[in-house]
Amino acid sequence: MNIVIKVSDATKKKMIDYYQDKKRDKEIPYVVFQADDEDTVITMYTSGKVMFQGTSADVDANMWKEMDGQANEKGKATNDQKYYYCSSVGSDEVGTGDYFGPIVVTACFVSKEDIPFLQELKVGDSKKIDDARILKVAPQIAKKIPYRSVILSNKEYNQKYGMNYNMNKIKAILHNKVLYQLIKEINPEYDYIIVDEFAREARYYDYIKDSTHIQTGITFMTKAEDKNLAVGCASIISRYIFLKEFDKLSDTLHIPLVKGASSQVDKIGEEVVEKYGQEKLEEVAKLNFRNTERILKTIIF
Repeated sequence: MNIVIKVSDATKKKMIDYYQDKKRDKEIPYVVFQADDEDTVITMYTSGKVMFQGTSADVDANMWKEMDGQANEKGKATNDQKYYYCSSVGSDEVGTGDYFGPIVVTACFVSKEDIPFLQELKVGDSKKIDDARILKVAPQIAKKIPYRSVILSNKEYNQKYGMNYNMNKIKAILHNKVLYQLIKEINPEYDYIIVDEFAREARYYDYIKDSTHIQTGITFMTKAEDKNLAVGCASIISRYIFLKEFDKLSDTLHIPLVKGASSQVDKIGEEVVEKYGQEKLEEVAKLNFRNTERILKTIIF
């Protein structure tokens, strides 16, 4: 699937920052950058047009169109209120863009009665909240809001990735697991089940078709962390767990790890290999990231 959109200069800057760590090294005439984001290849041209190619191209393109203000504002406002002021189950994940640290997926149930409490805490997308506030707010949410989480270590991730599994399939399986577990165990009365859309609905269900239990009736939407409080809570709790696991890993390695997938992360990866050997990366890093190739190129064995 190929989708082309045109965005404002302000959104172009946001996109350049967002895809900074996912850019391909190759320079192409008339192209600002080309990047890989899971199932999608993103190409920004000097003309201001952006092409999305891949199975999730429509999902990624819609996210940026929405951010650029190209959505129908009247309809958007109505839907946002509908999905915000409701009882809902929502799930979100953290760690998929980090070379070090696990993938954490959480599902939460938020009733209408919980909304004032969560508004007071300013619940939203964990990516927009600094780590210090996450560490303060998440325990308060976890005490009041029912949730279920799953942690996928990088060792487990590396065993799965490439064996008919890509990142989106792994995410779909983990989302399905926590959603099904939460709903089965607490049997909540909800209006919606909401997942932040990372793949089209049909593709999502195709990813999980071999799972023992499948949770259906899901509403998929982009930027769901800002539109639905259950997804917002899931985002914050996932981030909290990720930070705790990240710190444990740093302590175990006796190396202060760095989040993300930047060139600074490469330097830490080189230190890990020099100190513990190449095989250690299989335990602590996502080997399919481009960082691995850059790290191993610099090491003389």
